[in-house]
Amino acid sequence: MSESALTPMMAQYQAMRRSLPADIILFYRLGDFYEMFFEDAKTAAPILNVALTKRGGTPMCGVPFHAAQGYIARLLKAGKRVAIAEQTSEPVAGKLVSREISRILTPGSIDDYELLDDQRPNYLAAVCRHGKNVGLACVDHTTGEFTIAEFADIGLLEDELARISPSELLIPDHQASEFGKLTNCLVYEGYTFLPEHATHLLKDHFNVHSLDGFGCGNLHAASGAAGAVLHYLIHQLHRPCGHLHPPHVRESADQVLIDSASQRNLDLVDSRSGKTHTLLGVLDRTATPMGARLLRDWILHPLRDLPALTSRQDVIAAFLAEPFLLSKCREALKGIRDIERTTSRLSQGTGNARDLQSLSISLSHIPALKEDLSSLHGAEFIPHLCARLHEFQELTEMLGNALTDEPPPHLRDGGVIRDGWSAELDELRDASRGGKDWIARLQEDERKRTGIDSLKIKFNNVFGYFIEITTSHLAKVPGDYTRKQTMSNAERYITPALKEMENKVLGAEERAKKLEGELFLELRHKVITHLPQLQETAAAVAEIDVLCALAEIAQLHRHCRPTLNLSNSFFIINGRHPVLEQTLTDVKFVPNDTELDPETARLQILTGPNMAGKSTYIRQIALIAVMAQIGAYVPADSATIGLVDRIFAVLARPMISHAASPLSWWK
Repeated sequence: MSESALTPMMAQYQAMRRSLPADIILFYRLGDFYEMFFEDAKTAAPILNVALTKRGGTPMCGVPFHAAQGYIARLLKAGKRVAIAEQTSEPVAGKLVSREISRILTPGSIDDYELLDDQRPNYLAAVCRHGKNVGLACVDHTTGEFTIAEFADIGLLEDELARISPSELLIPDHQASEFGKLTNCLVYEGYTFLPEHATHLLKDHFNVHSLDGFGCGNLHAASGAAGAVLHYLIHQLHRPCGHLHPPHVRESADQVLIDSASQRNLDLVDSRSGKTHTLLGVLDRTATPMGARLLRDWILHPLRDLPALTSRQDVIAAFLAEPFLLSKCREALKGIRDIERTTSRLSQGTGNARDLQSLSISLSHIPALKEDLSSLHGAEFIPHLCARLHEFQELTEMLGNALTDEPPPHLRDGGVIRDGWSAELDELRDASRGGKDWIARLQEDERKRTGIDSLKIKFNNVFGYFIEITTSHLAKVPGDYTRKQTMSNAERYITPALKEMENKVLGAEERAKKLEGELFLELRHKVITHLPQLQETAAAVAEIDVLCALAEIAQLHRHCRPTLNLSNSFFIINGRHPVLEQTLTDVKFVPNDTELDPETARLQILTGPNMAGKSTYIRQIALIAVMAQIGAYVPADSATIGLVDRIFAVLARPMISHAASPLSWWK
């Protein structure tokens, strides 16, 4: 179809469609529906299970505006990307409605709570090769987390990808043959991965002269991947990225290496039997979404840093020594919502009044949490945690005083700002309410004047206010009524007085909603000015939450504090399987010992019939090692553990090793 033959609306649609990559599906707002046309409709209709129709030979399908999130979720789950074209002007007869692409949604950049699992991160990642090394960059756009890493071979990269499970993975077009078999791949422009281009973009975005301060000045492959992720978010998806943290380098030498097969075989965070039968499932007593996500990360990335692990153990010990304070801290944590994702949405301009209210509620619990935490003794790390908890007293009071108790999800609905916050807004609301009261009185007066008891004064967006009279009473209609519309069983009228009051009421309502919008933006701006402190507070809350959860697990299940050292020994007295101990219902788990030492017991050989528990015993030891190296207490009477550097679990038969001298458990 030629451009001249297109209607103005379809010409507008085609212009938007041409501005987008071919693999993005355009949701084009038409009144109460999002419509899709041409190839977009053919692709989306079977995925969404909606009818594919034609109008004037043009394939099309649509979904209701109010239910769009569910349909978008289906497309994202199918690996598609979606652009949203919203109406930016009010419909006016004879004039084309203005529309703009407000956002592009992809599996790795979702920010809608309804489409996210609040207990796990949603990563957008990128990989590339530079010389002998392969680089990885991961961004969780919902929280601002930004991590990078570099690996000597692609196998280690694949192990890390298995850990983080990115929803979307960018690969450079000139290296598609090497990385194209990875999961959830999207080929992206190769020049964005070039170290010099990426470094320039990163320095410009974070306003620094060098990347050395981030520890990645010489990590050219990782920096290339980081630059590509940032370029994709800013220039392809048009997403604000001011909330992103500077890239944090994840060093493989600082953590226990667990390959992808071993992660699956040990059921660390996922299991075919469900989350309950995983290590995460039995340890996760966190009270906040932030804590749940952090615990997951700790389990997937156990540490080899003895001072850091000792600090975590000290905090757990302090909580166990004062169970009353542990209970009070956990009670305060239960009132804290997802500060990370809430502040992220607000900083991107997508947050609404409910996000502000959620933040206000969360911040109101910080002072109590900080006071209870500071009362703990015996752990040098506690003052450091307290220092990262900011109280925001003025901000909390401002939000509490400004917002209504139950703000609506959309500004257009009104009712966001509390009465008494703005004198100007109160005046406009009084004018609107007074006008509506006048209209209600007019209805009663007109019923008495005309003798028509069924007379009603109604309102709709097309005609405004009108008087509706059923056909059986038309003979009683006064002469000063002007007919506005004829219905099948009624007539609609207006009067000069009603029209005058309508202008006052609707004018006041419109000005009130506009002013509410301005006041909301002021509140949001004031919140954003505290973004670094809010992010630091959220991170501290997450860490406190995990440590409280681990302390409660140790308290409930009689876990002991393992003695950690840098030796090659591994001693367990009356050890128990951390998962089976909590999930077995019909039988009781029998404790057992483990004694391994390079001088006296370098190797253990297990024998016995099938189903005798050999694999269970071996997996138990591996899981105890993981627990010890996230800083948790372990299910045993006592334990002395030399830090391990790697855990293997081939066909559910683990082997763990120390950096200096391998120690093996093998069936």
